[in-house]
Amino acid sequence: MNREKTVYTVSELTGEIKFMLENSYSEVTVIGEISNFKAHRSGHWYFTLKDADAVLNCTMWRGINNYVFFTPQEGMKVIASGRITVYPPRGSYQLDVRSMKPGGEGELQAAFERLKKKLAAEGLFDERFKQPLPKFPEKIGIVTALDGAAFQDMINTAKRRYPLVELIIASAKVQGEGAAEEIADGIRALNKRDDIDVIIIGRGGGSLEDLWAFNEEVVARAVFESRIPVVSGVGHEIDFSISDFVADIRAATPTAAMELATPDKQEIFAFIQDFFYNAESNILQMIEDYKFNVSNILNGYGFRLPEDVIKNKVQFLDNLIYKIDSGISKRLTFEKNKLALLNGLLEANNSNKILKKGYTIVKQSDKIIPRTNNFERGKDFKIKFYDGEVEIKR
Repeated sequence: MNREKTVYTVSELTGEIKFMLENSYSEVTVIGEISNFKAHRSGHWYFTLKDADAVLNCTMWRGINNYVFFTPQEGMKVIASGRITVYPPRGSYQLDVRSMKPGGEGELQAAFERLKKKLAAEGLFDERFKQPLPKFPEKIGIVTALDGAAFQDMINTAKRRYPLVELIIASAKVQGEGAAEEIADGIRALNKRDDIDVIIIGRGGGSLEDLWAFNEEVVARAVFESRIPVVSGVGHEIDFSISDFVADIRAATPTAAMELATPDKQEIFAFIQDFFYNAESNILQMIEDYKFNVSNILNGYGFRLPEDVIKNKVQFLDNLIYKIDSGISKRLTFEKNKLALLNGLLEANNSNKILKKGYTIVKQSDKIIPRTNNFERGKDFKIKFYDGEVEIKR
């Protein structure tokens, strides 16, 4: 392209800038604070790096971001390496990130505290959501790496304590890129079965970076959503992870997690031996106690003088029957008198008896005329006698 040209098209100028920037900054490392992070459904990451005075757009493509062992969070300081590219449709430049790591030793701890605070505010750590562990599990699901020492420790612990239990393994990476997603997938896969009694997630000790997969939000939410109780045994006693706070039980180590999830066969055998040792004496003592109680009953007043007890009860029953009969008789007499009174009132007000004495009843429009001022002169009316009615036409 001719650089002496004084008038460019937009595409020409953008192309020259793109050429110069991409050749001048083919490999660059930038430290900054993550902002506006978005994990697109395509798998690509879009975010910005910023400091006090400037902002740099960044992209990290699917496949490349699989090698990042942590999920970027808002406000996290990181060191990103890649090349500067220009996106012509927008006329903007951006960093095509090829690798990324925390910007300092304290960044992972700060990210840990931010996520912990966020999930605590949502209630994921609340005791009311914690589920009890079964006393005698038949099947235990384990989410861990098959080649890890923690897995062998859990197997040996289960054999030593409770060899009856069956272990169902959901193999997952426990460190590095993609580990968090595999752990979460393992928890969900075990929850799809209907024969798992408890789930253990865990791994051996390591640095905060080594244990980071158990500090990812995707793992925390998978643990919280599990309908099966979850025991988290991550690292050593001094190590705490986000999954420890969300799980139903936190164990100091993977071995301790298996110990919490299983009963000890030695304790079971001791209980059985103690039961059989004491069973005979316990049964004999129970028999003696029952014999004593029966003896007290047989020697009681009721059994020494049964006839008197029966007579007292018969007399009491007779008194009750007398009271009942007397009450019924009084009630019948009262109701008969009341009925006779009402019958007398009805007879006294019987209109036929009054008519029989020679009185009459005057009606107009089928209504009885009780007074002269109710009578309408010039209108038809009827006179009712004892033996019939006479209609008067006007």
